[in-house]
Amino acid sequence: MSYLRTFLPWIVFAAVPSGSWQWGALAALVAAIGVVGRQVRAGTGLDALIIELGSAAFFAVLAVVAFADPRSGVHDYSAALSSGTLAVIAGGSLAVGRPFTLGIAKRGTPPEVWGLKPFVRVNVVITAVWTAAFAVTAALLALEAHTGNGHSTPATLIQVAGFAVPMVFTLRYAAHVQARARQQAG
Repeated sequence: MSYLRTFLPWIVFAAVPSGSWQWGALAALVAAIGVVGRQVRAGTGLDALIIELGSAAFFAVLAVVAFADPRSGVHDYSAALSSGTLAVIAGGSLAVGRPFTLGIAKRGTPPEVWGLKPFVRVNVVITAVWTAAFAVTAALLALEAHTGNGHSTPATLIQVAGFAVPMVFTLRYAAHVQARARQQAG
C-alpha cells in the first residue's frame, strides 16, 4: 500500500485523459501535496519522502507549462518526462546514498533494523531496479512519442509495465530476503 500512496500522483496523472493534460497535471500536484501533507502529519520525515517531494515539484512545473500553453510540445512527451523524472529522482537517491525505498521500508520495519547493512543493501537493490525500470520506460515512451504514438494503447501498456514490473520484483525480492533470513536464523 505504501508504494501505491507514493506513486498516487503519477497514477492520477496517467488516469486523466491526455486531452486534459493540464488538469491531469494539476490533479497530480494536488495529490502529491496531499500525500506529502498527510505523511508529514503522521510524523514521516522529509528525508523519507524523496519521491513524494520530487513528484510535487515535477507536477508544479508541468501544471505551469500545461496551463501556459495547452498545445505545448511538452504534452506529447509528458509521459516520457514523468518516467524520466522518476528515474532521475530514484537514481539521485542512490547517488547520495539514501535509496528512496528506505523511507517506504522503514514504515513497516522496526527501527532496530534500519541501520543494518543487509536492510540498506536490499533497499539499494530495490531502488536500482525501480531506477532502471523508470529509465527504460522513459526511453520507450519517448520513442512512442517521437513516432506519434505517445497516447496510444502500447504507450499505456509501457507505463503500466514500468510500475508493475518493479513492484512485483520488490514484493518477491523482499519476501525472498525475509525467508532467507528466517531460514538462517532458525
